[in-house]
Amino acid sequence: MPVDAKYKTLATATGGGRDGKTSLADGTLSLQLVVPKELGGPGGDGANPEKLFALGYSACYLGAMRVAAQQMKTKVPDGSTVTAEIGIGPRSEGGFGITAALDVYLPGMEEADARKLVDLTHTICPYSNAIKASVDVKTTTRS
Repeated sequence: MPVDAKYKTLATATGGGRDGKTSLADGTLSLQLVVPKELGGPGGDGANPEKLFALGYSACYLGAMRVAAQQMKTKVPDGSTVTAEIGIGPRSEGGFGITAALDVYLPGMEEADARKLVDLTHTICPYSNAIKASVDVKTTTRS
């Protein structure tokens, strides 16, 4: 499915990939990467692709939820949050795969409306659309 990209960014990884460095071409962000102990690395301070994915997905989903709320002619309640948990591990078919779970907090919103908003947001959020064919995203909705 073609996408009319309105914004693009460029990042370059150097070193060993998961144990190297990644930097944005515009110079606004550069991170040291560290392999987690759970994946056989040293762990410690540093980022990894799963941490970066969790940051991006939670922010993107909250933004997409605002678009979904407009379509539903409602508002995202003040104090709402989206927490993304991203996992990585071996797949039974071989190789590695990721897991994703979103905890969506919508204070004061009726449960049925919150569920409807979360479901609609999955059709709008670019991250949800990017992974929908390969990752079963678990969602918890709290209000």
